[in-house]
Amino acid sequence: MSLLAVERLSVAFPGQVAVRDASFAIEAGETLALVGESGCGKSVTAFSVMRLLPPNARVTSGRILFEGTDLLAEPPAGMRRIRGKRISLIQQEPMTSLNPVLSIGAQIVEVLRRHEKLSRRAARARATELLDLVSIPDAHRRVDDYPHNLSGGMRQRVMIAMAVACGPKLLIADEPTTALDVTTQAQVLDLLDDLRHRLGMAVLLITHDLGVVAQWADRIAVMYAGRIVEKASIGPFFAEPLHPYSRGLLGARVDVDTDEHYLANRLSEIPGSVGSAAGEQGCPFAPRCPVAQAACRQAPPPLLELDAVDTGARAVACPVSVAQTGGRHAAAVG
Repeated sequence: MSLLAVERLSVAFPGQVAVRDASFAIEAGETLALVGESGCGKSVTAFSVMRLLPPNARVTSGRILFEGTDLLAEPPAGMRRIRGKRISLIQQEPMTSLNPVLSIGAQIVEVLRRHEKLSRRAARARATELLDLVSIPDAHRRVDDYPHNLSGGMRQRVMIAMAVACGPKLLIADEPTTALDVTTQAQVLDLLDDLRHRLGMAVLLITHDLGVVAQWADRIAVMYAGRIVEKASIGPFFAEPLHPYSRGLLGARVDVDTDEHYLANRLSEIPGSVGSAAGEQGCPFAPRCPVAQAACRQAPPPLLELDAVDTGARAVACPVSVAQTGGRHAAAVG
């Protein structure tokens, strides 16, 4: 049984479908990257798992199974016990996520006292240990600092300390390196990966940076216009992406591992703009797809799981790609 299994999840806002029939699973101890352009539904999916959708959004169908329990069926009190304790979230911008009028130590203490029932003294000592765990220097002194006293990288480390305070089984990292410089990004991601191994937790990494995915993720799920269009292990995905959108993303990526300056090779582009997840007559990527056929515009293609022996347990929502693989033992997911 997977640690987290999202099954045919659909989420709607008034007049707009943000996520449609999304399915993926995360195993204990692994990192799954959820990738796609801005507005494709990545963060909405994450907030659905946490049951933190805004009031005007609603889950219209699907299940979210965490350790076998359907989170969508949990009463509010049950979710409060799970959220922050067994599933934690790191949001994009730590300066707006941290309370500016409380010290960072007080904010970590609040999490610990809510879920661990520690005394105030014990919680403060644990908060100092957590700041030291995430490599904040002079943790015993910085525990009384306020968010504005810290750099962006240190504030992100505080968010990580709060997220792992209660030893969660699943950590959702929503663009955890937004607005950080490249060096600090690498430090934060190294820290997350180290904590994943030390604490034995799984990570759902939401990002649009394929360089981050290549270095820190085990598997990838590519999202476009609210739909999962490809799932694969990292090695096979980067060696041979199957969906035309995945190929477009990789073609537009700067390869920093080559010795040549990136201007020596022209980057490809994906023409057009992201379509809506609502009301499409066929594949949402068809208007931008270089290999689209007439059938692609008739109905949205299902996500087909391909033969594990030949493709590495991959899934792709593209009949053209399935045909190119020979369609070996293809079966609809979900």
